[in-house]
Amino acid sequence: MSILLQETLNPFEIVHKQIDVAASYLRLPEHVTDILKKPKRVLSVNFSVRMDDGTVRVFEGYRSQHNDAIGPAKGGIRFHPDVTLDEVKALSMWMSFKCGVVGLPYGGGKGGVICDPHEHSKGELERISRGYMEAIADFIGPEKDIPAPDVYTTPQIMGWMMDTYSRLKGVHSPGVITGKPLILGGSKGRNEATAQGCVYTILSALRDIGLSPDNATVAVQGFGNAGRIAARLLAEVGCKIVAVSDSRGGLFAPEGLDLDRVCELKDKGSLAEYGNEYHISNEALLELHVDILVPAALENVITGRNAANIHAKIVAEAANGPTTPEADKVLKKKGVLVIPDILANAGGVTVSYFEWVQNGMHFYWSEEEVLEKLEKKMNASYDAVRALSLEHDIDLRTAAYMISMKRIAEAMEARGWI
Repeated sequence: MSILLQETLNPFEIVHKQIDVAASYLRLPEHVTDILKKPKRVLSVNFSVRMDDGTVRVFEGYRSQHNDAIGPAKGGIRFHPDVTLDEVKALSMWMSFKCGVVGLPYGGGKGGVICDPHEHSKGELERISRGYMEAIADFIGPEKDIPAPDVYTTPQIMGWMMDTYSRLKGVHSPGVITGKPLILGGSKGRNEATAQGCVYTILSALRDIGLSPDNATVAVQGFGNAGRIAARLLAEVGCKIVAVSDSRGGLFAPEGLDLDRVCELKDKGSLAEYGNEYHISNEALLELHVDILVPAALENVITGRNAANIHAKIVAEAANGPTTPEADKVLKKKGVLVIPDILANAGGVTVSYFEWVQNGMHFYWSEEEVLEKLEKKMNASYDAVRALSLEHDIDLRTAAYMISMKRIAEAMEARGWI
């Protein structure tokens, strides 16, 4: 993704603004809002890893636990060169609200290691993964904090981390982490869960605005795991995928892209071979006249600078934090229906919850059972958010925050914290 797309906005400040807006409608006491604005615990670690050439490098990592009033912290671990403490703290807070809006018995957590996975061999990635887990092992646990995959981390990395934790504790502990390989206690349907949950909310939104999925046009910014699967699932229900992009740029075909060809080129490493006449920038993709825009890359891509040029009827946030508070105001005035990240991409954490439950039972469901449960959860959550937004004449994001914050506040009160 072009860096020019992103404003220099601190995600920690953005989530504070979002909390303030929802709190004003809920009329929460100031001390309750203050609690919600701060992670309960934050860990910073440094750990050494031997590289393939024999040298030793020191890596820095973080783990933030926002709020555990309802249950243990839950949230991913990302490997990225731009990981910051404020980013991890903000993402842990978004995870609390994401779990809250779909009614999971979790608080929010998030972790990250400052590294570029593309620069490391498989052996180095394994040693980084195990080193990070050794550094945070006393901070997490199946009833304390349950990590999962995130940006540039994979089921294999989760498997290494689960194995490291189990060895350190001297007991097989599949429930310490989710998003694992199936053979290690992973859940069927987990790989597609984020995209599948997003598609369920899109179909509900299409119903609300009176638009059929048949030939509804779609642009997907960020053709990674979630974006790629979302494009395929939307095509399967009749939508026309007219544009996709990755960090190097994108493709646009008004008549619809050949998704099989796009996926083949992506696997080879470059979308450019699709044809020069189809090239489009990430910036231009966001501003296409389409029915559905799916930002599935990084934060702060729809901002006060380009929100007026967004022409989609629905923006479904498969990424975390792609829309800034200033952009939200513009999009609401334009009548764009924004499905907020804490709802749109909650399918991943929902199926992670299902995985954790299955690990505890030592009994595993079929993919059909998992998807059936996910669909019910996502549809019920969307309907509750939509109903509250109509009741108060507010956007879906504020309604989603209101549902989550009220739930967390009730748990804190019941525990005697406030």
